Amino acid sequence: MVTFTIPLAPVTKKNSQQLIIRGGKPKVIPSKRFSEYQEKAGWYIPCKHMRIDYPVNIKAVYYMPTARKVDITNLHSALHDILVYYDVLED
Repeated sequence: MVTFTIPLAPVTKKNSQQLIIRGGKPKVIPSKRFSEYQEKAGWYIPCKHMRIDYPVNIKAVYYMPTARKVDITNLHSALHDILVYYDVLED
């Protein structure tokens, strides 16, 4: 079992996106805020490049800095995308 804590306020990927034009076509990319969060989160992931390529259960507990409602699916999606980005999980 691998356990770690990312002591940062979570940033969701879907609620903070940018629209850019590449090659004359619009493309949606993560916001600068999410990209910075992803980079900082990498410092707290001890098992980078572990490449898990089989089904796993992920337990995540989020502590939000405000009482505002947040979509848990977007939080999970951001976490999973970060784990794929750092080669912890295979996409």
